[in-house]
Amino acid sequence: MTTLLTLAVLVLVAIAIWQLTKIFELSQLKTENHQIATDSDNKNNGYLLFAFLVFIYGITIFSFWKYSKFLLPEAGSAHGEEFDDLMLVSMVIIFIVQTITQALLHYFGYKYSGKKGQKAVFYADNDRLEFIWTIIPVIVLAGLILWGLYTWTTIMDVNDEDDPLIVELYAQQFNWTARYGGGDNVLGGANVRMIDIDKANVLGLDESDTYAHDDVIVKELHLPVGRKVNFKMRSQDVLHSAYMPHFRAQMNCVPGMITEFSFTPIYTTEEMRANPDVVDKVKRTNKIRAEKAVSTGEAIDPWEFDYILLCNKICGKSHYNMQMKIIVETEEEYNEWMKGQSTFAQTVMKDEASPAFNTVNSVSVGE
Repeated sequence: MTTLLTLAVLVLVAIAIWQLTKIFELSQLKTENHQIATDSDNKNNGYLLFAFLVFIYGITIFSFWKYSKFLLPEAGSAHGEEFDDLMLVSMVIIFIVQTITQALLHYFGYKYSGKKGQKAVFYADNDRLEFIWTIIPVIVLAGLILWGLYTWTTIMDVNDEDDPLIVELYAQQFNWTARYGGGDNVLGGANVRMIDIDKANVLGLDESDTYAHDDVIVKELHLPVGRKVNFKMRSQDVLHSAYMPHFRAQMNCVPGMITEFSFTPIYTTEEMRANPDVVDKVKRTNKIRAEKAVSTGEAIDPWEFDYILLCNKICGKSHYNMQMKIIVETEEEYNEWMKGQSTFAQTVMKDEASPAFNTVNSVSVGE
């Protein structure tokens, strides 16, 4: 990053010097002011076109070399591979087209630069060329659109087949809350008008709905690996967006309505931590944190990878910090964790004061 900023500063300084030189030339009385570009001007512009072509290709190659390591690792959901394939093919096509068109544009700008006495050949029309540059983009774009629609339809097939786990994601400025359907795997009725802060009913669950009694409300999302999860999403205040980048999942949370998304986790948190890309990222991150700790004298704990739920809509001043930890574990570990959680009836629907939801992180079976 420092190298890139240094290059940008040098370029800006060079432009400033060039502008000052032009101002100096214009200030001289004997300087001829040509309103029409000369052969020399056109030739110089041709060279500049070539220089810019080299620059854009160079910065592209540099970006691939320098910043590819910041891309997301392998997808942690069943549909993620198809999503990544569609993205990869789209980017490859864009890159190829960009490379060819920019090369031709800048080359022709140089080769056919204006010269005194030279006239350009004018084509009134060319049916063959027009057909070629029209039909090729139509075929490519139609293929991408159809593939994209098929992928979208497949991903958005939210149904109750295969006994999915039902989880609600509740968004509010600036935090997430998750609610499980409990033993019956059915979410009880809820409405923001039923929110009762005095009773700590912060999600507005309907206490008269028996399905709500065994609902489990938590601030840390646990998911069993290999089991489909159907998410029901609500927002209390403004438009939020539930974004789980490692699962290639995102869905808006809209006030006044319930939106849905589903996916099947295929790697546990521990398995993803062993992924070579993740291992490399953790190593690089902790190196930076260690260097910062030395320079500032602050105690900075090493970072460890976790799946994460973010808000991908600018929802207010603390939007950047609206996140929730996601733990993907085995079915046995998930069941053991769930046994240790209190239900809505136990935390809210009893007389004595109690927390609104489970906030104490549980210890996994392995620990």
